[in-house]
Amino acid sequence: MTVNAYEVLRERGFVEWCSQPEQLREVLRKGMTTAYVGFDPTADSLHVGHLIPIMALGWFQRSGHRPIAIAGGGTGLIGDPSGKSKERNLITVEAVRENVEGVRPQLARFLDFNCGENSALLVNNHDWLATFSFIDVLRDVGKYFSVNNLIARDYVKSRLNDLEKGISYTEFSYVLLQAMDFRHLHETYGCRLQMGGNDQQGNLVAGVDYVRKTTGGEVFGLTQPLLLTASGAKFGKTEEGAVWLDPTKTSPYKFYQFWINTEDDDVERLLKLFTFLSLEEISAALVERAKNPSARTAQRLLAFEVTKIVHGAPTAQSVEAASALLFGAGLELLREAKEETFAMLRDEIPFSALSLPLPTTVVDVLAACGVCESKSEAKRAIRQGGVSVNEARVEDEGGSITRESLLRGKYLFVRLGRKRFHLAAFE
Repeated sequence: MTVNAYEVLRERGFVEWCSQPEQLREVLRKGMTTAYVGFDPTADSLHVGHLIPIMALGWFQRSGHRPIAIAGGGTGLIGDPSGKSKERNLITVEAVRENVEGVRPQLARFLDFNCGENSALLVNNHDWLATFSFIDVLRDVGKYFSVNNLIARDYVKSRLNDLEKGISYTEFSYVLLQAMDFRHLHETYGCRLQMGGNDQQGNLVAGVDYVRKTTGGEVFGLTQPLLLTASGAKFGKTEEGAVWLDPTKTSPYKFYQFWINTEDDDVERLLKLFTFLSLEEISAALVERAKNPSARTAQRLLAFEVTKIVHGAPTAQSVEAASALLFGAGLELLREAKEETFAMLRDEIPFSALSLPLPTTVVDVLAACGVCESKSEAKRAIRQGGVSVNEARVEDEGGSITRESLLRGKYLFVRLGRKRFHLAAFE
Protein backbone atom coordinates (compact mmCIF):
# COMPACT_ATOMS: atom_id res chain seq x y z
CA MET A 1 0.00 0.00 0.00
CA THR A 2 1.36 3.42 -0.98
CA VAL A 3 1.26 6.03 1.76
CA ASN A 4 0.11 9.49 0.72
CA ALA A 5 3.00 11.98 0.81
CA TYR A 6 0.91 14.36 2.94
CA GLU A 7 0.53 11.65 5.58
CA VAL A 8 4.27 10.91 5.45
CA LEU A 9 5.01 14.57 6.16
CA ARG A 10 2.32 14.83 8.84
CA GLU A 11 3.41 11.69 10.70
CA ARG A 12 7.01 12.88 10.82
CA GLY A 13 6.07 16.34 12.12
CA PHE A 14 6.56 18.41 8.96
CA VAL A 15 3.04 19.85 8.78
CA GLU A 16 2.32 22.93 10.87
CA TRP A 17 -0.26 24.51 8.55
CA CYS A 18 -1.70 23.68 5.13
CA SER A 19 -3.91 25.88 2.97
CA GLN A 20 -6.26 23.04 1.89
CA PRO A 21 -5.16 19.72 3.40
CA GLU A 22 -7.93 17.50 2.06
CA GLN A 23 -7.60 18.82 -1.48
CA LEU A 24 -3.82 18.45 -1.32
CA ARG A 25 -4.16 14.84 -0.16
CA GLU A 26 -6.33 14.12 -3.19
CA VAL A 27 -3.88 15.76 -5.61
CA LEU A 28 -1.00 13.76 -4.16
CA ARG A 29 -3.04 10.55 -4.38
CA LYS A 30 -3.69 10.97 -8.10
CA GLY A 31 -0.08 11.08 -9.26
CA MET A 32 3.30 12.75 -9.23
CA THR A 33 3.15 16.33 -7.99
CA THR A 34 5.84 19.01 -7.95
CA ALA A 35 6.68 21.05 -4.83
CA TYR A 36 9.30 23.68 -4.12
CA VAL A 37 11.17 25.31 -1.28
CA GLY A 38 13.21 28.49 -1.65
CA PHE A 39 16.49 29.40 0.04
CA ASP A 40 17.87 32.90 -0.12
CA PRO A 41 21.67 32.55 -0.33
CA THR A 42 22.59 35.23 2.20
CA ALA A 43 25.62 33.08 3.17
CA ASP A 44 27.77 30.59 1.27
CA SER A 45 26.45 27.72 3.38
CA LEU A 46 23.18 26.47 4.77
CA HIS A 47 22.86 25.84 8.50
CA VAL A 48 20.77 23.38 10.52
CA GLY A 49 17.96 25.93 10.73
CA HIS A 50 17.39 25.30 7.00
CA LEU A 51 17.15 21.54 7.34
CA ILE A 52 13.45 21.05 8.11
CA PRO A 53 12.12 22.31 4.74
CA ILE A 54 15.01 20.55 2.97
CA MET A 55 14.15 17.28 4.69
CA ALA A 56 10.48 17.83 3.83
CA LEU A 57 11.51 18.05 0.16
CA GLY A 58 13.58 14.90 0.61
CA TRP A 59 10.63 12.92 1.98
CA PHE A 60 8.38 14.39 -0.69
CA GLN A 61 10.73 12.98 -3.33
CA ARG A 62 10.99 9.62 -1.55
CA SER A 63 7.19 9.44 -1.73
CA GLY A 64 7.34 9.54 -5.53
CA HIS A 65 7.01 13.27 -6.22
CA ARG A 66 9.30 15.88 -7.76
CA PRO A 67 11.08 18.48 -5.60
CA ILE A 68 12.39 21.84 -6.76
CA ALA A 69 14.90 23.80 -4.72
CA ILE A 70 15.18 27.49 -5.54
CA ALA A 71 18.51 29.12 -4.85
CA GLY A 72 17.23 32.66 -4.53
CA GLY A 73 19.78 34.54 -6.58
CA GLY A 74 17.10 37.19 -7.21
CA THR A 75 15.22 37.35 -3.90
CA GLY A 76 18.53 37.06 -2.05
CA LEU A 77 19.40 40.53 -3.33
CA ILE A 78 16.44 41.87 -1.34
CA GLY A 79 16.16 39.64 1.72
CA ASP A 80 12.96 38.31 3.26
CA PRO A 81 11.78 40.58 6.10
CA SER A 82 9.50 37.90 7.62
CA GLY A 83 10.22 37.62 11.32
CA LYS A 84 12.98 40.23 11.16
CA SER A 85 13.02 43.18 13.54
CA LYS A 86 15.29 45.36 11.43
CA GLU A 87 16.32 46.00 7.83
CA ARG A 88 18.72 43.48 6.31
CA ASN A 89 22.03 44.58 4.88
CA LEU A 90 21.84 44.26 1.10
CA ILE A 91 24.48 42.07 -0.54
CA THR A 92 25.99 42.33 -4.00
CA VAL A 93 25.11 40.30 -7.08
CA GLU A 94 28.61 38.78 -7.04
CA ALA A 95 28.27 37.70 -3.41
CA VAL A 96 24.89 36.10 -4.10
CA ARG A 97 26.33 34.13 -7.04
CA GLU A 98 29.17 32.84 -4.88
CA ASN A 99 26.73 31.87 -2.14
CA VAL A 100 24.53 29.99 -4.61
CA GLU A 101 27.51 27.90 -5.69
CA GLY A 102 28.25 27.09 -2.05
CA VAL A 103 24.72 25.89 -1.41
CA ARG A 104 24.37 23.67 -4.51
CA PRO A 105 26.44 20.68 -3.31
CA GLN A 106 24.84 20.82 0.13
CA LEU A 107 21.35 20.40 -1.33
CA ALA A 108 22.57 17.38 -3.30
CA ARG A 109 23.10 15.59 0.03
CA PHE A 110 19.33 15.54 0.57
CA LEU A 111 17.84 15.42 -2.92
CA ASP A 112 18.43 13.06 -5.85
CA PHE A 113 19.02 15.02 -9.06
CA ASN A 114 19.31 11.94 -11.28
CA CYS A 115 16.58 9.42 -10.53
CA GLY A 116 14.30 9.62 -13.55
CA GLU A 117 10.90 11.26 -13.77
CA ASN A 118 10.91 12.73 -10.28
CA SER A 119 14.54 13.92 -10.30
CA ALA A 120 15.03 17.03 -8.22
CA LEU A 121 15.59 20.40 -9.89
CA LEU A 122 17.77 23.23 -8.67
CA VAL A 123 16.91 26.60 -10.19
CA ASN A 124 17.95 30.19 -9.62
CA ASN A 125 15.13 32.74 -9.50
CA HIS A 126 17.46 35.47 -10.75
CA ASP A 127 17.04 33.84 -14.18
CA TRP A 128 13.44 35.03 -14.46
CA LEU A 129 13.07 37.83 -11.91
CA ALA A 130 15.82 39.83 -13.62
CA THR A 131 13.80 39.88 -16.87
CA PHE A 132 11.00 42.00 -15.36
CA SER A 133 11.08 45.78 -15.50
CA PHE A 134 9.87 47.86 -12.59
CA ILE A 135 6.83 48.89 -14.64
CA ASP A 136 6.08 45.21 -15.39
CA VAL A 137 6.04 44.39 -11.69
CA LEU A 138 3.83 47.35 -10.73
CA ARG A 139 1.38 46.84 -13.59
CA ASP A 140 1.17 43.05 -13.87
CA VAL A 141 1.93 41.90 -10.32
CA GLY A 142 1.41 44.70 -7.82
CA LYS A 143 -2.26 45.20 -8.68
CA TYR A 144 -3.05 41.75 -7.22
CA PHE A 145 -1.72 42.63 -3.75
CA SER A 146 -3.70 44.59 -1.21
CA VAL A 147 -1.65 47.01 0.85
CA ASN A 148 -4.29 46.64 3.57
CA ASN A 149 -3.53 42.93 3.84
CA LEU A 150 0.22 43.44 3.74
CA ILE A 151 0.35 45.98 6.55
CA ALA A 152 -1.89 43.75 8.68
CA ARG A 153 0.95 41.26 9.05
CA ASP A 154 2.45 41.19 12.53
CA TYR A 155 6.06 41.68 11.43
CA VAL A 156 5.06 44.64 9.21
CA LYS A 157 3.00 46.25 11.97
CA SER A 158 5.87 45.90 14.43
CA ARG A 159 8.25 47.56 11.97
CA LEU A 160 5.78 50.34 11.15
CA ASN A 161 5.43 51.10 14.85
CA ASP A 162 9.18 51.70 15.05
CA LEU A 163 9.23 55.20 13.58
CA GLU A 164 13.03 55.37 13.64
CA LYS A 165 13.77 52.14 11.72
CA GLY A 166 10.50 51.30 10.00
CA ILE A 167 10.45 49.05 6.94
CA SER A 168 11.70 50.00 3.50
CA TYR A 169 9.68 49.69 0.30
CA THR A 170 12.32 47.19 -0.79
CA GLU A 171 11.59 44.70 1.97
CA PHE A 172 7.87 45.50 1.94
CA SER A 173 7.79 44.34 -1.70
CA TYR A 174 9.56 41.01 -1.10
CA VAL A 175 6.28 39.10 -1.00
CA LEU A 176 5.65 40.04 -4.65
CA LEU A 177 8.90 38.41 -5.75
CA GLN A 178 8.15 35.18 -3.89
CA ALA A 179 4.67 35.06 -5.45
CA MET A 180 6.25 35.58 -8.89
CA ASP A 181 8.48 32.58 -8.20
CA PHE A 182 5.47 30.39 -7.51
CA ARG A 183 3.71 31.46 -10.70
CA HIS A 184 6.83 30.89 -12.80
CA LEU A 185 7.35 27.39 -11.36
CA HIS A 186 3.66 26.56 -11.76
CA GLU A 187 3.61 27.61 -15.41
CA THR A 188 7.03 26.16 -16.29
CA TYR A 189 7.15 22.92 -14.27
CA GLY A 190 3.55 22.37 -13.16
CA CYS A 191 4.51 23.09 -9.54
CA ARG A 192 1.47 22.98 -7.26
CA LEU A 193 2.90 23.14 -3.74
CA GLN A 194 5.15 25.64 -1.97
CA MET A 195 6.64 24.70 1.41
CA GLY A 196 8.57 26.69 3.99
CA GLY A 197 8.98 27.48 7.67
CA ASN A 198 6.01 28.65 9.68
CA ASP A 199 7.25 32.24 9.53
CA GLN A 200 6.56 32.01 5.77
CA GLN A 201 2.82 31.44 6.06
CA GLY A 202 1.90 34.96 5.00
CA ASN A 203 4.14 34.76 1.93
CA LEU A 204 2.75 31.34 1.02
CA VAL A 205 -0.86 32.52 1.29
CA ALA A 206 -0.05 35.50 -0.93
CA GLY A 207 1.65 33.25 -3.49
CA VAL A 208 -1.25 30.78 -3.57
CA ASP A 209 -3.74 33.63 -4.09
CA TYR A 210 -1.62 35.24 -6.80
CA VAL A 211 -1.24 32.01 -8.80
CA ARG A 212 -4.95 31.27 -8.56
CA LYS A 213 -5.97 34.79 -9.60
CA THR A 214 -3.58 34.97 -12.56
CA THR A 215 -3.64 31.40 -13.89
CA GLY A 216 -6.71 29.76 -12.39
CA GLY A 217 -4.50 26.92 -11.16
CA GLU A 218 -5.20 25.03 -7.94
CA VAL A 219 -2.06 25.35 -5.83
CA PHE A 220 -1.25 24.89 -2.17
CA GLY A 221 0.93 26.14 0.66
CA LEU A 222 2.30 24.07 3.54
CA THR A 223 4.50 25.15 6.43
CA GLN A 224 6.83 23.31 8.77
CA PRO A 225 7.29 24.15 12.46
CA LEU A 226 9.97 26.52 13.71
CA LEU A 227 11.64 24.43 16.39
CA LEU A 228 12.39 25.28 19.97
CA THR A 229 14.16 22.73 22.17
CA ALA A 230 12.48 21.31 25.28
CA SER A 231 14.32 23.95 27.30
CA GLY A 232 12.86 26.76 25.16
CA ALA A 233 16.03 27.63 23.21
CA LYS A 234 15.92 28.35 19.47
CA PHE A 235 16.96 25.19 17.65
CA GLY A 236 20.19 25.35 15.69
CA LYS A 237 21.84 28.05 17.77
CA THR A 238 24.80 27.55 20.10
CA GLU A 239 26.99 29.87 22.11
CA GLU A 240 29.28 30.00 19.08
CA GLY A 241 26.37 30.89 16.76
CA ALA A 242 24.73 28.91 13.94
CA VAL A 243 25.61 25.27 13.27
CA TRP A 244 26.65 25.27 9.61
CA LEU A 245 26.65 22.47 7.05
CA ASP A 246 29.99 23.68 5.65
CA PRO A 247 32.76 21.73 7.45
CA THR A 248 35.05 24.77 7.36
CA LYS A 249 32.49 26.76 9.37
CA THR A 250 31.39 24.00 11.76
CA SER A 251 33.71 21.01 11.92
CA PRO A 252 32.11 17.56 11.45
CA TYR A 253 33.08 16.74 15.03
CA LYS A 254 31.32 19.81 16.45
CA PHE A 255 28.39 19.13 14.11
CA TYR A 256 28.13 15.59 15.52
CA GLN A 257 28.39 16.85 19.09
CA PHE A 258 25.56 19.33 18.50
CA TRP A 259 23.20 16.44 17.74
CA ILE A 260 24.48 14.04 20.39
CA ASN A 261 23.79 16.68 23.03
CA THR A 262 20.06 16.59 22.18
CA GLU A 263 17.84 16.55 25.26
CA ASP A 264 15.90 13.36 25.93
CA ASP A 265 12.56 15.12 25.45
CA ASP A 266 13.58 16.24 21.92
CA VAL A 267 15.27 13.17 20.47
CA GLU A 268 12.20 11.35 19.08
CA ARG A 269 10.95 14.47 17.32
CA LEU A 270 14.39 15.20 15.85
CA LEU A 271 14.87 11.62 14.63
CA LYS A 272 11.63 11.96 12.68
CA LEU A 273 12.48 15.38 11.26
CA PHE A 274 16.19 15.13 10.51
CA THR A 275 16.85 11.53 9.44
CA PHE A 276 15.66 9.25 6.66
CA LEU A 277 15.16 6.38 9.12
CA SER A 278 11.76 4.70 8.96
CA LEU A 279 9.30 5.24 11.80
CA GLU A 280 9.78 1.56 12.69
CA GLU A 281 13.55 2.03 13.02
CA ILE A 282 12.99 5.09 15.19
CA SER A 283 10.55 3.21 17.42
CA ALA A 284 13.08 0.41 17.87
CA ALA A 285 15.77 2.93 18.82
CA LEU A 286 13.46 4.48 21.42
CA VAL A 287 12.76 1.05 22.91
CA GLU A 288 16.53 0.51 23.28
CA ARG A 289 16.90 3.94 24.86
CA ALA A 290 14.24 3.10 27.45
CA LYS A 291 16.27 0.07 28.55
CA ASN A 292 19.36 2.16 29.31
CA PRO A 293 18.75 5.94 29.05
CA SER A 294 22.26 6.83 30.23
CA ALA A 295 23.78 5.14 27.15
CA ARG A 296 22.14 7.82 24.96
CA THR A 297 21.77 5.34 22.09
CA ALA A 298 19.01 7.40 20.44
CA GLN A 299 21.13 10.55 20.53
CA ARG A 300 24.11 8.70 19.07
CA LEU A 301 21.91 7.32 16.31
CA LEU A 302 20.58 10.81 15.56
CA ALA A 303 24.08 12.32 15.51
CA PHE A 304 25.45 9.61 13.23
CA GLU A 305 22.55 9.68 10.75
CA VAL A 306 22.49 13.47 10.32
CA THR A 307 26.29 13.66 10.06
CA LYS A 308 26.19 10.86 7.46
CA ILE A 309 23.69 12.78 5.34
CA VAL A 310 25.55 16.09 5.53
CA HIS A 311 29.20 14.95 5.49
CA GLY A 312 29.10 11.39 4.13
CA ALA A 313 29.36 7.96 5.76
CA PRO A 314 33.20 7.81 6.06
CA THR A 315 33.33 11.15 7.88
CA ALA A 316 30.43 10.15 10.12
CA GLN A 317 32.24 6.94 11.05
CA SER A 318 35.44 8.84 11.86
CA VAL A 319 33.55 11.40 13.94
CA GLU A 320 31.67 8.68 15.78
CA ALA A 321 34.95 6.93 16.59
CA ALA A 322 36.62 10.19 17.68
CA SER A 323 33.70 11.01 19.94
CA ALA A 324 33.73 7.54 21.45
CA LEU A 325 37.47 7.84 22.19
CA LEU A 326 37.07 11.14 23.99
CA PHE A 327 34.27 9.73 26.09
CA GLY A 328 36.16 6.67 27.27
CA ALA A 329 35.49 3.90 24.76
CA GLY A 330 38.54 1.92 25.91
CA LEU A 331 41.87 0.65 24.62
CA GLU A 332 40.47 -1.84 22.11
CA LEU A 333 38.63 0.86 20.13
CA LEU A 334 41.65 3.13 20.43
CA ARG A 335 43.90 0.47 18.87
CA GLU A 336 41.41 0.00 16.02
CA ALA A 337 41.11 3.72 15.29
CA LYS A 338 41.95 4.70 11.72
CA GLU A 339 44.26 7.47 10.58
CA GLU A 340 41.19 9.55 9.68
CA THR A 341 40.02 9.42 13.29
CA PHE A 342 43.35 10.67 14.61
CA ALA A 343 43.40 13.38 11.94
CA MET A 344 40.01 14.53 13.21
CA LEU A 345 41.17 14.49 16.83
CA ARG A 346 44.16 16.65 15.88
CA ASP A 347 41.74 19.42 14.93
CA GLU A 348 39.51 19.09 17.98
CA ILE A 349 41.81 18.61 20.99
CA PRO A 350 45.26 19.93 21.92
CA PHE A 351 47.91 18.34 19.72
CA SER A 352 51.70 18.17 19.78
CA ALA A 353 54.27 16.85 17.32
CA LEU A 354 57.17 15.46 19.38
CA SER A 355 60.72 14.69 18.36
CA LEU A 356 61.74 12.96 21.62
CA PRO A 357 63.97 9.90 21.13
CA LEU A 358 62.37 6.59 22.04
CA PRO A 359 62.22 5.03 24.51
CA THR A 360 61.32 7.98 26.74
CA THR A 361 59.36 8.46 29.96
CA VAL A 362 55.76 9.42 30.47
CA VAL A 363 56.98 12.34 32.58
CA ASP A 364 59.10 13.64 29.70
CA VAL A 365 56.16 13.33 27.30
CA LEU A 366 53.77 15.20 29.63
CA ALA A 367 56.25 18.04 30.04
CA ALA A 368 57.32 18.16 26.38
CA CYS A 369 53.80 18.47 24.99
CA GLY A 370 52.70 20.99 27.59
CA VAL A 371 50.10 18.84 29.30
CA CYS A 372 51.98 19.62 32.50
CA GLU A 373 54.05 22.77 32.98
CA SER A 374 57.01 20.89 34.43
CA LYS A 375 58.30 17.41 35.13
CA SER A 376 57.57 17.86 38.83
CA GLU A 377 53.94 18.70 38.02
CA ALA A 378 53.78 15.63 35.76
CA LYS A 379 55.04 13.41 38.59
CA ARG A 380 52.46 14.91 40.95
CA ALA A 381 49.64 14.23 38.49
CA ILE A 382 50.76 10.61 38.13
CA ARG A 383 50.95 10.14 41.93
CA GLN A 384 47.40 11.51 42.22
CA GLY A 385 46.17 8.89 39.77
CA GLY A 386 44.87 11.35 37.19
CA VAL A 387 46.99 10.41 34.15
CA SER A 388 46.14 7.83 31.49
CA VAL A 389 48.13 7.07 28.34
CA ASN A 390 46.30 5.20 25.62
CA GLU A 391 43.48 4.62 28.12
CA ALA A 392 45.77 2.85 30.63
CA ARG A 393 46.26 4.58 33.97
CA VAL A 394 49.88 5.50 34.63
CA GLU A 395 50.94 4.48 38.14
CA ASP A 396 54.74 4.52 37.83
CA GLU A 397 56.52 7.89 37.60
CA GLY A 398 59.32 6.13 35.77
CA GLY A 399 57.05 4.44 33.26
CA SER A 400 58.46 4.40 29.77
CA ILE A 401 57.10 4.97 26.28
CA THR A 402 58.50 2.73 23.56
CA ARG A 403 57.83 2.52 19.85
CA GLU A 404 55.53 -0.42 20.62
CA SER A 405 53.48 1.84 22.91
CA LEU A 406 52.41 4.07 20.03
CA LEU A 407 49.12 3.79 18.21
CA ARG A 408 49.46 3.33 14.45
CA GLY A 409 53.18 3.58 15.04
CA LYS A 410 53.18 7.26 16.09
CA TYR A 411 50.32 8.44 18.34
CA LEU A 412 49.85 8.73 22.09
CA PHE A 413 46.46 9.60 23.54
CA VAL A 414 46.82 11.30 26.92
CA ARG A 415 43.96 11.87 29.35
CA LEU A 416 44.17 13.96 32.53
CA GLY A 417 41.16 13.43 34.72
CA ARG A 418 37.90 13.07 32.82
CA LYS A 419 37.79 16.07 30.53
CA ARG A 420 41.37 17.06 29.62
CA PHE A 421 42.81 15.40 26.52
CA HIS A 422 45.98 15.67 24.48
CA LEU A 423 47.13 13.89 21.34
CA ALA A 424 50.85 13.55 20.69
CA ALA A 425 52.49 12.32 17.50
CA PHE A 426 56.12 11.20 17.39
CA GLU A 427 58.04 12.19 14.28
